[in-house]
Amino acid sequence: MSMLEKREDVRGRALLVGLCCDSAKDFENSDEVTMAELSELVRTAGGETVLTAMQNKHTPDPHTFIGEGKAAELKAMIAANEIDLVIVDNDLSPSQGKALEDALSCRVIDRSGLILDIFADRARTAEGKLQVELAQYQYLLPRLTGMWTHLVRQTASGGSSPIGTRGPGETQLETDRRHIRRKIQKLQDELRELRRVRAT
Repeated sequence: MSMLEKREDVRGRALLVGLCCDSAKDFENSDEVTMAELSELVRTAGGETVLTAMQNKHTPDPHTFIGEGKAAELKAMIAANEIDLVIVDNDLSPSQGKALEDALSCRVIDRSGLILDIFADRARTAEGKLQVELAQYQYLLPRLTGMWTHLVRQTASGGSSPIGTRGPGETQLETDRRHIRRKIQKLQDELRELRRVRAT
């Protein structure tokens, strides 16, 4: 199992969250049917749905997606029920996912992240495994911000920096981004070569 598969591993106690917005298209909204389907996906991935929560808003909150009040309510539910994962039925932007994780103090993935976990667990062919790993890296790349904040070096800008933090100015985030872009390129090359060999 790769590093990414471990990160997106959803086995655990999950709180499912759905948002229904007046301003969204029908297929973008959550309802009882999509939430039931999400719960089945969690079961398929080896997780346990402990609680579900719905939020109705006119438009998604640009920061936390569900709104600050709802986030505070969910944080209390998470603490009271020993929840270790929140899965959002809708697609989150990278910044919304990060803001929601910060607000809830809990790991957060969206439906796409959950589906990628299931595909990773079930891929059997060499091409299938490469495709899933590529999709995981492409999903992760824009979500890197904030994942490694404890490793980011401070740069000396207008004040004194703690000893040992002065450096070339490259953050761990930039290093990770470069590594993942190289990995994506490598996987794309491997897929092209695999398809070329199969065609031959």
